[in-house]
Amino acid sequence: MARIPYARLDDDAVRPLAERITAERGSVLHLYQMLLHSPPVAQGWLGYLTAIRHQCSLDGALRELVIMRVALINGAPYEAEQHAPIARKEGVSQAKLDALGHWQDCQLFGAKERAVLDYTEVMTRHVHVPDAVFAEMATHFEPSQIIELTATIAAYNMVSRFLEALQIHSDDARE
Repeated sequence: MARIPYARLDDDAVRPLAERITAERGSVLHLYQMLLHSPPVAQGWLGYLTAIRHQCSLDGALRELVIMRVALINGAPYEAEQHAPIARKEGVSQAKLDALGHWQDCQLFGAKERAVLDYTEVMTRHVHVPDAVFAEMATHFEPSQIIELTATIAAYNMVSRFLEALQIHSDDARE
């Protein structure tokens, strides 16, 4: 159960943004219902994550591998539950999703995926990226995509930390 109650969607200060989220995303997920305690934060979050997921040139399958690996490292089941279907829709096989816990020892991942997963790993676990890890990843991307990849890893670390600090889970009861 979440540490604080979810925001009420019928509150006058929340309703317009809740309606926008519903229009754009189909519903107000637990994450956004918690964020709506602060409409300015929710609005900024929505803009940032929408840009990451829908307006960048980074391949969707790579993006979702990153998100799923971040969720796994950070122990964020809600994040993984929300993104597993998206990952499969983007073309990530169930076998690859199942192998993310031991990707270094798995032959399912190609050189580009391995470079991305290594970059994700060190950014998430250590923050500081060794030159060799960065150089290998950079051989696969243009500068704009390096920015997008780095922002994706950073953004979904933010998401998992928010979710886990407030103990937001898919099976939580809501208002």
